[in-house]
Amino acid sequence: MSDVHSAELLAQVAALPPLPGVYRYFDAQGGLLYVGKARNLKKRVSSYFTKTHGGTRIGHMVSKITRLDTTVVRSEAEALLLENNLIKSLNPRYNILFRDDKSYPYLKITGVAARDGSGDYPGQQFPRMAYYRGGVDKRHRYFGPYPGAWAVKETILLLQKVFRLRTCEDTVFANRTRPCLLYQIKRCSGPCVDLISPQAYASDVHHAEAMLRGETQELLQAMEARMMEHSGKLEFEQAADVRNQISALSRVLHQQAIETTSDKDVDILAVKVLGGRACVNLAMVRGGRHLGDRAYFPVHVEDAVAVFQAEEPQEPDSADGAGEGGAAAESVNADAAADQAGSAPMAARSIEVQVLEAFIAQHYIGVPAPPVLVTSHPVDRALLAALSQQVGVRMSAIHQPREQRRAWLEMAQKNADIQLARLLAEEGSQQARTRALADALDLEVDDLATLTIECFDISHTAGESTQASCVVFHHHKMQSSEYRRYKIEGITGGDDYAAMRQVLTRRYSKVAEAQREAGGADPSPGQARLPDLVLVDGGKGQVSMAREVFTQLGLDLTRIVGVEKGEGRKVGLEELVFADGRDKVYLGRDSAALMLVAQIRDEAHRFAITGMRAARAKVRVGGGQLEEIAGVGPKKRARLLQRFGGVRGVAAASVEDLITVDGISRDLAEEIYRALR
Repeated sequence: MSDVHSAELLAQVAALPPLPGVYRYFDAQGGLLYVGKARNLKKRVSSYFTKTHGGTRIGHMVSKITRLDTTVVRSEAEALLLENNLIKSLNPRYNILFRDDKSYPYLKITGVAARDGSGDYPGQQFPRMAYYRGGVDKRHRYFGPYPGAWAVKETILLLQKVFRLRTCEDTVFANRTRPCLLYQIKRCSGPCVDLISPQAYASDVHHAEAMLRGETQELLQAMEARMMEHSGKLEFEQAADVRNQISALSRVLHQQAIETTSDKDVDILAVKVLGGRACVNLAMVRGGRHLGDRAYFPVHVEDAVAVFQAEEPQEPDSADGAGEGGAAAESVNADAAADQAGSAPMAARSIEVQVLEAFIAQHYIGVPAPPVLVTSHPVDRALLAALSQQVGVRMSAIHQPREQRRAWLEMAQKNADIQLARLLAEEGSQQARTRALADALDLEVDDLATLTIECFDISHTAGESTQASCVVFHHHKMQSSEYRRYKIEGITGGDDYAAMRQVLTRRYSKVAEAQREAGGADPSPGQARLPDLVLVDGGKGQVSMAREVFTQLGLDLTRIVGVEKGEGRKVGLEELVFADGRDKVYLGRDSAALMLVAQIRDEAHRFAITGMRAARAKVRVGGGQLEEIAGVGPKKRARLLQRFGGVRGVAAASVEDLITVDGISRDLAEEIYRALR
C-alpha cells in the first residue's frame, strides 16, 4: 500500500512512538475516515500501511488516507474515553455510529420547597410536576431519564392518582379563583385555592419523590405510621385521607408491576444484527419500575466491522481495540461470579459484541449511567472501568442474568428482533419506492442511495406571513437536518409565482456559481450541487416560473418536475409536469413512485405550514416584539409574563399597570406600551 501514500505520511507513521493513544485518518478533502485507539500506536498504525488489503472495505479506506493525526495519552483507559468522545462528536465514516436525534425526557418537580412547605413564591410552596427535556437546573429536581415522552406522562398520571400533585403552569396557578377539573376528578389537591396546607402538600411531594426513587416499601411503612398517628390523635378525617393514599399506591404498585427487589436503576441492553443492519434495544428500569424501551440503529456497521476484523489480531491478554470501545471480550455472570472473565483475540469478537460495546461507549458519555447493565452479550471489563471513571458511577455488567433480570433481558431481546424486522421491512419498501421513481422518470443514477430530491412549497394566509419551504430526500429517507425555510419579502401578498421565483433563485444561485467556476465539470466536494430532481408543488404555472429561474441561472431544465393535482384535487390522481416540454405523466393511484412523490410533497407542505403559522402567531401576539425591546431581558420578561398571564396580557396592560412590575420603570413601561400597540 505504500505506493499510494506520500513519503511524508509514511515518515510520520514510522516515527510514531510505542505508546497508548488515539489515531485519526483523513481523506484528501479533510473528511474524517476513522478513529481508533491503540495500546501501541506504532504497531497498530503501521499495520494499515504495511499489509496488502486488496479490494476490501479496509483497502478502500486505506487508499483514501492522506493525513494522520495522533494523540498520545497516559493509559489505555484514557485512550478508550478519548476515542469514543471523538467518535460521537466527529462522526467518522468507518466507525460504528449511534446518533441521538434529541435528548432524553425527564420528570421535573419544580422549586426547592422545604419539608415544612416554606418558600419564597407559590411555585416553591406548591411544586408542580412537569414533562421536561433539556439542560438541568439546580433549582429543580429531575427524575429519569425516561425512554420516551409517553413514559414520563404515564408516570405523571400515576403520581396524580396517588399524591394529587399539581401540573398547571405557575401563571395559571397564581390566577385561579376556584379549583379546576383535575380537582373535581381527584387528580389534584387544589393548592391553588388553599384546599391543602403547604405542609401537607410538601409531605405529598416528598412521598412522590420517594416513590420515584424506588423506595416503595419504606414509603408504605411511613404512610402507615402516619395514618396510625392521626388515628391515635382522633384525627379520623386525616387518617382516612392517608388510608386512601395507601390504597391507591397499593393498586398502582400492583398494576404497574413495580419490583420490590434491590434493582432500582438498571439498563437492559439487547443487540440484534441481520441483513447488514443492527439494532440495540435499551430498556430502562428506574426506581424499580420498568419504564419501557427504545431502539437504536447504528450506521456504518459493515464498514466498521470490516475494518475491525482486518486489523492485526493482538495477544490474548491485550485490551487493544479497533475504534469501537475496546477489544478483549468478556463473559461475566455477575450473579454467579463477578470476577470471572474471559478474553479473546480481537478478530474473534462477534459483530454483536462490537455493536454493543460501541453503543455503551458512546451512549453513556452524555447520559446518566445506572450502576448495573444487563446485556445480551459479554462486554469488555476495561470499557466498564473506563466509563465508571468518567461518569463517577461504578458500573457492572451482567451477561447471564437470573430471575427478574432474565425476564427483562428476554423482553428486550424480543423487542430488538421486532424493531430490526420492522426497520428492514420499511427500508425495503422505501428503497422500492426510490427505484420505482427512478425508473418512471428515467433518472440516470449510479447509486439509488445518492438520489437526491428537493421539494418546494409556498404557504401563507391571505398573503400574510408568506413562507417557502425546501425539504430534502436522499438515502431513501427525508433528511430533516437539511430542511430550510425562506421568509418571502418584497412581493405582492398572495403572489405564489413571485414567491416561487424568489425561493428558487435564492436556493440555486450558489449552485449556478459553483458550476460556472467548475467550467462545466462537477463541482468539487463541499460546494453546492444541483439535486437529481427538483419537485415543485404546483402545475404548469409554477413549473413555468421554475423554468424561467433555471434558464436565467443556466441550470438543467430536465431536473424540474411539478406535482399537479388531479381532477377534483383527489389524492392519487396527481400528474407530473415537466419543464423541458415532455408530456405529462400519470403514475397511477397505486404506483410506488407516486407514493414517494406524495410523501415528499406532503412533507414540504407540512414544513411550510408550520413555519407560516409560527411567523403569523409571532406577528399577531407580539411575542417577538417583547423579546426585541431594549431593556427587557429574560428576568423582566418572565416577571411581565407571570404578572399578566402571557404576551396578550402584557399588550393589553396600561403604563400604570406595567410600572407595578418589579424592575419596570416608567420610561421602560412606556416603551413596552408603544412596542406592543
